[in-house]
Amino acid sequence: MQRMAGRHQLWLLLMGVTILVAWLLLIFVGGAFSLPSFCSARGWSAPPLPALFELALLFNSPGQLAIGWTLMVLAMMLPLAIAPLWHVRERSFARRRGRSMTLFVAGFIAAWILAGVILQTVALLARLMVPEPLACLGLALAMALLWQVSPAKQWFLNRCHQRPPLAAFGFAADLDAFAFGVRNGAVCTGACWALMLATLLIGPGQLPAMIVVTLFSLAETIEDPAPLTWRWRGGAKALRILAAWWPKRQERQQISEVYP
Repeated sequence: MQRMAGRHQLWLLLMGVTILVAWLLLIFVGGAFSLPSFCSARGWSAPPLPALFELALLFNSPGQLAIGWTLMVLAMMLPLAIAPLWHVRERSFARRRGRSMTLFVAGFIAAWILAGVILQTVALLARLMVPEPLACLGLALAMALLWQVSPAKQWFLNRCHQRPPLAAFGFAADLDAFAFGVRNGAVCTGACWALMLATLLIGPGQLPAMIVVTLFSLAETIEDPAPLTWRWRGGAKALRILAAWWPKRQERQQISEVYP
């Protein structure tokens, strides 16, 4: 029993260490999306868009963009994979549990890496086509707000809760685990793409924005599936849980002071 509990804690520990290391690298090494400063300057005749795109890539090499995006995915989106990863763990035999969980994570990250190619290209083009950073960010935030209240976002959020049956043996089990990771990563991308795009365009305040988006996305994952309607979504259930927990925490503190 203790051995099983130890294995249960080990995969959570590995996930936690991976997420923590990704955050530390983002903080101390950086993975910010940047453009040359004169791209936003006024009063000059802009060269053609292809030339600007090539110039921007000098400041953001494909390798640098890939590393920065991968760190963002590990830090911000990997926490969202814990619940479906638990499903994979519970639906796999002990001898192949680690393999199935690894395949799920690989599929999940692969979906987000593909999304990163699209989102970083869109962010790069947006910054070049709308040179004023605040105007570009304002458009991205308006798009994120519209997506947040749309029925389409709820469609993706509902599918984030799906837990499909998984094969138990052989290649079929490997394929199911990987495919579940890809599907879950894809619907997670569909739910979060607008917030991630705004994060890419926010500039110097990118790190605090990443923390806010991560916490907000985590709060969305605990919401129950809902009808496809136009409404604000995200954070209500988390706030209710926090509101119920905080008075009990204070009560426990008061009891511990009276009875140390």
